[in-house]
Amino acid sequence: MDSLAFRNLAVAQGGEIRQGVHLRIENGIVSHVDVDIPPARREIDATGHIAIPGLINCHHHLYQTLTRGMPAVQNAELFPWLEAQYPVWGKMDAEAVYCSALVSLSELMLSGCTTASDMFYVFPRHSDVALDQVIEAAGTLGIRIHAGRGSMSLGQRDGGLPPDHVVQDADTILSDTARLAERYHDPRPGGMVRIDVMPCSPFSVTRELMEASRDLARQMGLLLHTHLAETLDEERFCLEKYGVRPLGYLERMNWLGPDVYLAHGVHFNDDELDVLARTETAVAHCPSSNMRLGSGIARIVEMKSRGMRVGLAVDGSASNDGNNLLLEARMALLLARLRSGAAAISPQEMITLATQGGAAVLKRPELGRLTAGSIADVAIFDLNRIEYAGAVEQDPLGALLLCHPTPPRHVVVNGRLCVENGQLPHLDLPGVIRRHNQCVRRLMASH
Repeated sequence: MDSLAFRNLAVAQGGEIRQGVHLRIENGIVSHVDVDIPPARREIDATGHIAIPGLINCHHHLYQTLTRGMPAVQNAELFPWLEAQYPVWGKMDAEAVYCSALVSLSELMLSGCTTASDMFYVFPRHSDVALDQVIEAAGTLGIRIHAGRGSMSLGQRDGGLPPDHVVQDADTILSDTARLAERYHDPRPGGMVRIDVMPCSPFSVTRELMEASRDLARQMGLLLHTHLAETLDEERFCLEKYGVRPLGYLERMNWLGPDVYLAHGVHFNDDELDVLARTETAVAHCPSSNMRLGSGIARIVEMKSRGMRVGLAVDGSASNDGNNLLLEARMALLLARLRSGAAAISPQEMITLATQGGAAVLKRPELGRLTAGSIADVAIFDLNRIEYAGAVEQDPLGALLLCHPTPPRHVVVNGRLCVENGQLPHLDLPGVIRRHNQCVRRLMASH
């Protein structure tokens, strides 16, 4: 029997705190959260620590650690930011994709993230790049992943934004998506790999591929995901090319519904928020990326007031330049208050958004909770650190977001201890970093 227990800690359950309890995990499931539990095979003293459900990242581009901090785009908005990086991304190979995914996922896990949704959409012509490399990296770390088979089919020659050598034809995209789903997709509760269908954006994917992707996803029972309403440039593109705003474009194609989640959603008006709520379409909120690119502030308070499913997302490692989901939750809290006032959302509500909210977006009701019978995805933080001094005596859960975020002491995914004493015990992290930086030097050498 595989069992693990953390003794004498605080446990966050739905925004509430239970103090001085023990958390027991057995065969990947939380078996007890109580003051009296059966002994476990391994027991860890967690006095002065707090356990929260593993954080859930609803939108990412893991490969972008390869170009984070790139000087040419440090002050660029989305379209010029993309145009400057497409040539570098177009030189990626399998080694670069695997290493960048390993770096990004490690950094995410070291912030308390246990589930990540990744949109991989750059498949350079004549390369060995495949989504399989992202899935392999996730398996190496033991993190839960929604591996998104992204796509771009609308190149510059046909009026799109990306260069033609990084777009693919629809048949190639759809056949590879079906292959990945048949090989990896695990729809069971607690499944470690899900395949989602992710055409990139209105300015990089043809209408024909959007519709074919929709049909394939619904035939195979897969979620649909795309970027939408991120910038005013995108809005102008859709008005000029399709004669409607971005959401109207999706609505026209029956590309909304409970199986759809959209990244960003910065520029939705009131009527569009009503449409999203009515169709039960979810939104992945990317606050740091939206600030970094000057895109705007998503209206998440209004979304929540309409009953919409909203989750948090780090977004690309080159539009955020980091992979810290706890920091992202803090950014989301502060940005929501900047837009809607200090009383608009509490730290406890934001923790719930980063856990249960993300689980709802990804249609994973078994995640985002720490109750008996839930999947054992747990992040445990040491409240004895100087960053929390004072606050911990008043509100331990509020301290996690209002004070400067710190790395977790332990992270458990599916019952497995993946971060122990702040380290990744199953990974040579210095070696991974060296290997990743070698890939960056190689990509940049000919740029």
